[in-house]
Amino acid sequence: MLDNNIISLIEIRMKQAHECLSASERDINANAYRSAASRSYYAIFHAMRAVLAIDCFDSKKHSGIITAFRQRYIKEGIFPVEFSDIIKIAFENRGKGDYDDFFVISEEEVIEQIENVKTFLTAVENYIKTLQSLL
Repeated sequence: MLDNNIISLIEIRMKQAHECLSASERDINANAYRSAASRSYYAIFHAMRAVLAIDCFDSKKHSGIITAFRQRYIKEGIFPVEFSDIIKIAFENRGKGDYDDFFVISEEEVIEQIENVKTFLTAVENYIKTLQSLL
């Protein structure tokens, strides 16, 4: 059973996820594609952390969050295997965009990534709603 503190933490993390998604959409409109890719990754990151809060799990490293989410939720069939690729691509684009001076990402690539993020967030929200309805 989820206690009120966990529910609050999930809500905070999902709010962060949506703020990052909104920021990525603003960045696309400003032709800031690297920033849009980075922000959209963080939407996924916060959504993964929201789900992992159910298990009282967190990590200081992105790789720890990604690994735990894949093992606990994708490998177990709660979320589709395709989500692993969505996470991987977004994580790689974020890293390249933040640290590779010569990285270029197209508007089309970022739009596709943002659409994938929306699919990811919708699935996470549906999963959380399902859990809450069972309580």
